[in-house]
Amino acid sequence: MMFGQKNIMLRYTFIVFVMALIAVAVIIKAAFIMFAERQYWKDVADRFVKENVTVAPTRGNIISADGKLMASSLPEYKIYMDFVALKEAGNDSVLMNHLTEICEGMHQIFPDKSAQSFRRHILNGRRAKSRNYLLYPKRISYIEYKEVKKLPVFNLNKYRGGFHELAFNQRKKPFGSLAARTLGDMYPDITLGAKNGIELTYDSILRGQNGITHRQKVMNKYLNIVDKPAVDGCDVITTIDVDMQDIAEKALVDQLKNLNAVSGVAVVMEVATGDVKANVNMTKAGDGNYYEMRNASVSNLMEPGSTFKTASIMVALEDKYITPDYVVDTGNGVVNMHGSFMKDWNWYKGGYGKIDVTRILEVSSNVGVSTIIDHFYGKNPQKFVDGLKRMSIDKPLNLGFVGEASPRIQGPNERYFAGTTLPWMSIGYETMIPPIYLLNFYNAIANNGVMVKPKFVKAIAKDGEILKEFPTEIVNPKICSDTTLMQIRTILRKVVSQGLAKPAGSKQFNVSGKTGTAQISQGKAGYKAGGVSYLVSFCGYFPSENPKYSCIVSIQIPHGPASGGLQAGSVFSRIAERIYAKHLNQDLEHAKDSTSILIPNVKSGDIQEAAYVLRALNVNSNSASISTASEDIPVWGKVTTTPTQAELKETKINSKLLPNVKGMGAKDAVYLLESYGLKVRLSGVGKVTSQSLAAGSHVRRGQTITLILK
Repeated sequence: MMFGQKNIMLRYTFIVFVMALIAVAVIIKAAFIMFAERQYWKDVADRFVKENVTVAPTRGNIISADGKLMASSLPEYKIYMDFVALKEAGNDSVLMNHLTEICEGMHQIFPDKSAQSFRRHILNGRRAKSRNYLLYPKRISYIEYKEVKKLPVFNLNKYRGGFHELAFNQRKKPFGSLAARTLGDMYPDITLGAKNGIELTYDSILRGQNGITHRQKVMNKYLNIVDKPAVDGCDVITTIDVDMQDIAEKALVDQLKNLNAVSGVAVVMEVATGDVKANVNMTKAGDGNYYEMRNASVSNLMEPGSTFKTASIMVALEDKYITPDYVVDTGNGVVNMHGSFMKDWNWYKGGYGKIDVTRILEVSSNVGVSTIIDHFYGKNPQKFVDGLKRMSIDKPLNLGFVGEASPRIQGPNERYFAGTTLPWMSIGYETMIPPIYLLNFYNAIANNGVMVKPKFVKAIAKDGEILKEFPTEIVNPKICSDTTLMQIRTILRKVVSQGLAKPAGSKQFNVSGKTGTAQISQGKAGYKAGGVSYLVSFCGYFPSENPKYSCIVSIQIPHGPASGGLQAGSVFSRIAERIYAKHLNQDLEHAKDSTSILIPNVKSGDIQEAAYVLRALNVNSNSASISTASEDIPVWGKVTTTPTQAELKETKINSKLLPNVKGMGAKDAVYLLESYGLKVRLSGVGKVTSQSLAAGSHVRRGQTITLILK
């Protein structure tokens, strides 16, 4: 009995000892895993279990008014290899068996590296047992990525083949730098958002919403479970017209190069809607070329010069102090204004003498405009300022762009308003107006006095459907009376046809507008510190009788001579003529005259088909008399046209004699002749003008007949 108890105790002791050893081993192994192998198992865990993984949405597109893609998010990839996963899956030998094929394929896709280079590179990663080995140093496109995925081993999933990728969303602009500052820029890491332009203004709409996923093991397989799907961004449809933007950019840059200019702006706006069809902002870079660096049309605060004279004269016209034939004695072109000399551009030639208001704007007389404003508003400058504000020329437009500026028109109660301020303000100095505000003012003149807000975006869309449209906003329903409007529009038309703005005109249509030439202030240093630089401009609209588009061209040049009409007006003319040719189709009714022939040239042949078309087009003809009861059987005939109608006449066909197919189209002629058993050869296009076998001759089946078409 005692022996049995000892035996049992020995066994229990052995079992306890073994369990203790196992416990110690478990603790040691756990400690080893926790400390020595911690990173390895953490990496393994990350491969198989991922919680709350953010899924980035696709950023929406920016689309032009004419439906062209201007900015889009396209995926780019960096490609990697996990050689440890490859070996654990037992596919290392598969890689070595297909290595030559893989390297040749990589070379075909990326010709900048040889197959031998790829081979050495891959073998280095295999020897290093790398888990995240970069196969190619550059980001690759989606198309290149799909080609790489077709290669052996790389076409396996990443846990069997080791091939994996890191995706980046890259913002691309198919038209390059065209309208670059209007569209805006993204940070290199697109997830950080936009810097400026439409990209920033509409970032919340374009960005979309992040999604969330996690990895979960289901039936021995790890699946990506979507907790919250990503919502892709909406598309922004702009008002920009790619053709007009291209026209304006080329015309402006050509002139900037000719003048060696510092910078230039050209903006085209649709009169009735305020849609900005082109917005060009060019600045000279260190390499001598011109690039879109900042949205100067909305951010540049500069003295506008003589283009502002239109507003000054309108205030006086509206207050009924003057009429277009009001005469001012400008003398010899120099006048003392409160201790400072006001000069006309031609003072050295003796000035203009006595001229009326219309002529004052035609020749852009500084003396004439400043004399009028100083005479009628000198004792009450606030009334003049109120007149400007009444026309909303200074009203903030809140266009939504970063760095957007608003006009600065000072009043008599402000600190720097002196005796000379009013006369110099009247000719465009001592006021600061961004180019787009000045354009908006002239656009209101063209739009029958209705000032609308410039618009850069017309709609928001998703999956091809419009979600929201942006209507035209009215800033001021009437900037002036109809009388003032009629008077100033007549004057602005004469400024181009008879005045200094002739270079802005066109032989094809009438243009209205005003030139501007201003010395650029250097702040406290004055206007002539370091040499005189100029801002030359032209602002106007076309065609004068029924304005469709308004446009401003503003160029900063570092030297003289300066001429708003010649240097900026000529750019306006080129832009206007090219837009007119491409986009302003004329109504046919306006082209009619007593000699017009409005009946189409109709080919002979199956007049039953011709009759159907003529009836559908409402063309005056005798088509109603042509029977359509037997549409499967052609009704052959001839068609003659007069200035007033098309006459269709059936022709009897003799089955034994060769028909006359002159005047027919190729289809009808071939159909008819082949029904006679003839072989037909064609030469040329158009309608049949001659046939090699004479009409009326006896037909012999199998003969070849040649038809000449013109």
